[in-house]
Amino acid sequence: MINRVLIVAGDPSGDLHGAGVVDELRRRLPDIDLYGIGGDRMKNAGMELIYNANDLSFMGFAEVVKHLPFIRQVEKSLEGYLVSRRPDIVLLIDYPGFNLRFARRVKNHGIPAVYYISPQVWAWGKRRLKKMKHVIDKMLVVFPFEKELYENERIPAEFVGHPLLDVMRVRLTRAEFFLEQRFDNGDKLLGLFPGSRTQEIERMLPVMLDAVQLIREHHNIQVAVSKAPNLPAECYRNFLRRLPDARLVEDKTYELMKYSDAAIVTSGTATLETACFETPMVVVYKASRISYFIGRLLVSVKSIGLVNIVAGKRIVPELIQHEANAEAIAFNINQFFDKPLLAAEIKSELAKVKGKLGVPGAAGRVAETLINFQLNRG
Repeated sequence: MINRVLIVAGDPSGDLHGAGVVDELRRRLPDIDLYGIGGDRMKNAGMELIYNANDLSFMGFAEVVKHLPFIRQVEKSLEGYLVSRRPDIVLLIDYPGFNLRFARRVKNHGIPAVYYISPQVWAWGKRRLKKMKHVIDKMLVVFPFEKELYENERIPAEFVGHPLLDVMRVRLTRAEFFLEQRFDNGDKLLGLFPGSRTQEIERMLPVMLDAVQLIREHHNIQVAVSKAPNLPAECYRNFLRRLPDARLVEDKTYELMKYSDAAIVTSGTATLETACFETPMVVVYKASRISYFIGRLLVSVKSIGLVNIVAGKRIVPELIQHEANAEAIAFNINQFFDKPLLAAEIKSELAKVKGKLGVPGAAGRVAETLINFQLNRG
């Protein structure tokens, strides 16, 4: 019987999906010992935090290099727990830069490692697959096309469905949401989703707000900014002074995604979430110059937005680096507002994207795999 699991989830997205797994493991095995790296959601679900994911949520190559001494310290400390508090199994959730290195340490200690939410090997090239073959015992993937990639390299893989389907709950009707946020039913609503890291807010929110000013030259719109639950409101306040009527929406991200007429979304999981609500969007992204330069050398996909990658084609605009400017963003948003048929076509394509994410219950399937994996080995 499985008694102890070390879990590593180093960013807000991993914390969100890891919390579901922690909850499902505790439901099945109430006395199980769960510990590792995660955020407040995983802690509240019943996992003991060795490090908080907020302290490890770095964005881009340059930021990782800057914090490398701390990252190495965390790796060494975590390896100590493999000895002093040896787990039956290690669950690695996303966060590939850290987790793939740590997987080698796990392997050296003879402990099985299961990886949930695959590194984007289809973007970074297949060299990683060959390395993963020697350190990962099983992959639990959230996109159906990933299963074949791993099995072709003889890495056991299971498609468990996307965990977003379990957490995307809308609690308010449109009328209730508009009343709560004091929105005007007569004007279009534009949702801004600048990201979940401080660096993303600093890079993306100003250009989004500049785009709003240009859009308002052609359309009466009201604007709302989604606040990431892991960041304080102060991260947004200084930027929002330039647009005093913009609402900072907290704890209602999915309502904002669902009821917005259009959205500007920083590349990441939020593009998939917005797609599931069939809201037309422009995907934007900016990195530091050195991070962008290195990324251009390594990334091998035509699109970076998950919504377009899962779709298998470009269905919403992507504006990256210097192209992510106010003029280009405003032009594309205005296209949605000016051309209802275009917006309707995009909504139809976004509905197909959601259909490719499987069925709800991913966290439960992950929990069962962990338990059965140990039983099968025993």
